[in-house]
Amino acid sequence: MTSKREPGTYAFYSTVRPRSVDWLWYPYIPYGKLTLLQGDPGEGKSTVMLNIAAAITQGWAMPDGYVTDGPHRVIYQCAEDDASDTIKPRLVAAGADCSRIAYIIDEVDALTLDDTRIEETIKRTHARLLILDPLQAFLVQDGDMQSASRMRSVLGKLALIAARRNCAIVLVGHMNKSQGGKTLYRGLGSIDIAAIARSVLMVTRDENDPQIRYLAPVKSSLAPEGPPIGFSFDREAGFQWIGPCEVEIRSSYADSSGDERKSDTATQKLVELLRDGDKPSAAVFYQMSQMGISRRTVQTAKQELSIKAYRKENAWYWTLPEVPQ
Repeated sequence: MTSKREPGTYAFYSTVRPRSVDWLWYPYIPYGKLTLLQGDPGEGKSTVMLNIAAAITQGWAMPDGYVTDGPHRVIYQCAEDDASDTIKPRLVAAGADCSRIAYIIDEVDALTLDDTRIEETIKRTHARLLILDPLQAFLVQDGDMQSASRMRSVLGKLALIAARRNCAIVLVGHMNKSQGGKTLYRGLGSIDIAAIARSVLMVTRDENDPQIRYLAPVKSSLAPEGPPIGFSFDREAGFQWIGPCEVEIRSSYADSSGDERKSDTATQKLVELLRDGDKPSAAVFYQMSQMGISRRTVQTAKQELSIKAYRKENAWYWTLPEVPQ
């Protein structure tokens, strides 16, 4: 006699239909997942997201040339700025189609992460992107950002909403002021926020030019890390995308306990790849990834070898330094 299992207790992976991850912007913002964008206050996080939202509503290509599947509707929920005198003018300046950008009216009842209005509005507007800016403003009133169990529960439910509606949800968060430690631990308090997010991005300034900022990957669970995306921003000239940049982002997220053997291997392989001539950096990163070497380790090896980068026909090339005779 064959026993029957109780429904809902377990399942075999043979019953699961595999599918690929859909992307709003590959490899930075996936559909159906949570993305965390963090950075120090005033670095341009909101400005970046407003310009990304504008591109989505217009169906424009992203700054690295990635062609979106839009135009789509967006929900931009901001708790720090006024809709009429700040958000709307900035959306217009970014070229957004404001008829495709909605927000949840929360003047009477403050919106929280576990609010049923979030999924209801995504459902009714058919939005493909939801931006909550800043994340701290939407925490439940009795919530504690340092409470792992609380954050795991609330964000887990939000992740399920993203999956059910196949909507990209971006949480914009301010970093705390503590120095040292990994970037992920500086962001927002509870590490569970970054653990649940499938993509973590950060906005940081250029070390030499304060008008230039970078949107850089910190964690990428679903795809190889993309290059930092540069943009310039000042009050007179406004916002302008620069595009993919060959720059070393000094992020304390980098694991200082990394295996020295991997670094030595990366250095050796880089020399072998470039010994016969210059190569596009994209090809270098790809070949190194096939050997199990991360993008960050490659960047470190590049710096150690003093490899130079130059632009040629819309692509970055790497070249070994000349050996003195």
